Amino acid sequence: MNAAKIAYKPVGLVLGAVGGVIAGAAFKQLWKAIGHDDDAPDATDRDRGWQEILLAAALQGAVFAVVKAAVDRGGATAVQRLTGVWPG
Repeated sequence: MNAAKIAYKPVGLVLGAVGGVIAGAAFKQLWKAIGHDDDAPDATDRDRGWQEILLAAALQGAVFAVVKAAVDRGGATAVQRLTGVWPG
C-alpha cells in the first residue's frame, strides 16, 4: 500500500461520514418532494405497502450511492491536486 493511499484513509473516513449526512438529508427532501410522508417507511412498517417500502429502499440506495461516489471522487481529486498523487 503506497503512502498516498495510507494518508488518504482518515480523509476518506471523514468524507464518508459527511457524505452520509448529506445523503440522508437529500433522500429526506426527495421523499417529501415526490409527495410521500415526511419520513420514509421502515421495512417492518405494517401500515405501508410493499410498493412504497421497496420504492423508498431503491431511492435511498440510489441517493446514497451517488453521493458516496461524488464525495469519494471529489476527495481523491482534491488530494491529487494538493499532493500530485492519486490516492487510489
